[in-house]
Amino acid sequence: MNQRVLRVLEYHKIVEKAVQQASTYMGKERTAQLQPLATVDEVRKALAATEEGRLVFRLKGLIPLGGIRDIRQPVKRSAVGGTLNSQELLDVADTIMASRRLRKFLLDIADEHPIPTLRELAEELFELRPLEEEIRSAIDSNAEIVDHASPDLKNIRQEMRQTQARIKDKLDSLLRNSGMQKMMQEAIVTIRNDRYCIPIKAEYKGSFNGIVHDQSSSGATLFIEPAAVVQLNNFLRELEVREQREVDKILARLSVLVGNESEQLQAGLSALAEIDFIFAKAHLAHEMKASNPKVNDEGRIYLKKAVHPLLDRNVAVPVDIRLGDEYSLLVITGPNTGGKTVTLKTVGLFALMAMSGLHVPAEDGSEVSTFDEVFADIGDEQSIEQSLSTFSSHMTNIVQILERADVRSLVLLDELGAGTDPAEGAALAQAILDFLRKRGAKTVATTHYSELKAYAFSQKEAINASVEFDVDSLRPTYRLLIGVPGRSNAFAISERLGLRREIIEDAKSRMNTEDIQVDELIRRLETNQLQAERERREAEALRKEMEALRLEFEKEREQFLMGLDRLVERAEEEAREIVKKAEREAQEIIQELRKIRQQEQGTFKEHQLIELRKQLENAAPTRRERRVQRKAAAAKEILPGDTVQVLTLNQKGTVLEVGKGEAFVQIGSMKMKIKLADLEKVEVKKNLQDTRGLVKRQSEGPTRLELDLRGFTIEEAAYEIDRYLDNAIMAGLAQVSIIHGKGTGALRAGVHEFLRNHPQVRSFRIGEHGEGHTGVTIVSLK
Repeated sequence: MNQRVLRVLEYHKIVEKAVQQASTYMGKERTAQLQPLATVDEVRKALAATEEGRLVFRLKGLIPLGGIRDIRQPVKRSAVGGTLNSQELLDVADTIMASRRLRKFLLDIADEHPIPTLRELAEELFELRPLEEEIRSAIDSNAEIVDHASPDLKNIRQEMRQTQARIKDKLDSLLRNSGMQKMMQEAIVTIRNDRYCIPIKAEYKGSFNGIVHDQSSSGATLFIEPAAVVQLNNFLRELEVREQREVDKILARLSVLVGNESEQLQAGLSALAEIDFIFAKAHLAHEMKASNPKVNDEGRIYLKKAVHPLLDRNVAVPVDIRLGDEYSLLVITGPNTGGKTVTLKTVGLFALMAMSGLHVPAEDGSEVSTFDEVFADIGDEQSIEQSLSTFSSHMTNIVQILERADVRSLVLLDELGAGTDPAEGAALAQAILDFLRKRGAKTVATTHYSELKAYAFSQKEAINASVEFDVDSLRPTYRLLIGVPGRSNAFAISERLGLRREIIEDAKSRMNTEDIQVDELIRRLETNQLQAERERREAEALRKEMEALRLEFEKEREQFLMGLDRLVERAEEEAREIVKKAEREAQEIIQELRKIRQQEQGTFKEHQLIELRKQLENAAPTRRERRVQRKAAAAKEILPGDTVQVLTLNQKGTVLEVGKGEAFVQIGSMKMKIKLADLEKVEVKKNLQDTRGLVKRQSEGPTRLELDLRGFTIEEAAYEIDRYLDNAIMAGLAQVSIIHGKGTGALRAGVHEFLRNHPQVRSFRIGEHGEGHTGVTIVSLK
């Protein structure tokens, strides 16, 4: 696609908006490469992918794209034998975890909803849990190699700690020596050139046995390594060298493991970038309130209530545009600043956006064609350097367009023929439009020339359009009227501005009769068009009203059927309870019979049999008995605060006030007056509570004592914390740990802000030594 046209139509601004919606560096890079696609099949697939992203966004709201790092270069280095540093390896582990989480998220949705493109990309994402676990077992959240990364490293570091302790013990003994204290500037131990030293006054240099490593800026203090710890410091340096050598071995080993999976990692990273790109397009469509247009390759364009994507949709006036079905040439006339150029740009930009797989800010049912080329001559192209006038510059551009335009082209021409003699400009403009019409190019042109209005009337493939102008307010309405040429409102505007009537009449007399008749014809056409448009809008409003009523009826019908189903379910439940009760009583009677048989040795008295048979017959309550029971339950006195069943709505509510024959009841967020006869008091069962007054529930499984949030975004972390704390409270836990890692501290700050406002949190603190330090927060629950 011609890059100049993309610049003129401000396509790059749309791309920049899409880039801002991407979540990862790789996704932003992929989105920045957005270009119109070549074939209609590619366009349809790209638009369908954007629609899939919008579906997922509507279903879930939050897409788990946090924790993804750009590890493409480290993976390439590892593939050719390079060694990665600890931070790069940690980034690999974080990305593997994020990839696994995103894969599960998308495949779970794909099992229930049709998202074929996202499913295919999700299946390319890597899981690689063993590699992630191997890295995390050797590197902590602060990108430090842990002691247990290898047995040798553990032994070396243990020796280092022991040696450091011996050095400190010797130095502490020197600091406590009363004879040495007068020589010291301060009784502290410091480090210079990686050696433990003591600050000694310069005048005691000869009296203190040791090696000078540094001095203060004033020269009054010397930092001396005492002779007593020189050998220990030397041994410590040897251990540090051995430690670094072992760390290098660990990093090399882990890098080899990453290199072994480089092919799968690189394919997965490409899929991650593409997924982020699709969701960036989906978020942009949501932000612009856009719709998915139909696509054809026949040059047909139909935009319904279209708004230029760089304008505020709440302020801009939407336009309806047709091109390429009954006519291939649209000639737009109207006043300056009336919206002609915006309409022109809207047509071109919508075509480019749709061809790039972007949804367009228009109503559903809009249609856009693909084109091999989009040409545009818009704005003042005057070039001082080339000494070209405005007309010459425009004509140079138009010459290039005419050489290349064909039936698969969209041509946009702004103020065609302007900048030269009106008669010659009008004639030239007609010839250019006629040439493009014969070539079959789809063309939109704006003009002030009345000759072009007549040309559009005379050609079967052409049609006039105009931007409406309100003579009373002297302002354009920015509405596009298809089929009506724009009128020259010079006389009406001049009269409204106070020009003398006789001057206006004199001007009219100087016009020929044909021009006056044409202007009157246009006025009538415009009036009829506006009337038809009003009637169409009224009909559309009635249609929408009927559709709303139909949907409301369907909703009420659905609610009625659901209520009926609930009544049937309740009746079945009551019947089951009655049967169970009857079975229990029958069993008791049978047990009684057996007991009597044993006592009476097989002989029964007649009155005993009659009494037991009567009890058996009465075990199942009759329909009348159930009605009496319900009437008795309903007859219970209803008081404020009682929980009641609203029989007419089949809903439970709480009584707020009781009046004469009716009560004020709150049902959910609604409050309404209901007759007492339609209310039935419900006995509320008290839940068992533990010693802290918390309701105990059967948990889905054992609740862990810690929650790992590494790799989560702040929004994802807040959701996980809230759910985890609920489970912890139900499990009776008093204290839990939340692992957020050290990193930049942004996730830790977000976690602390959420905990600070959580009603179930008594207090929280950073982990101490052995608990994870600043990478863990310890939470005490109420």
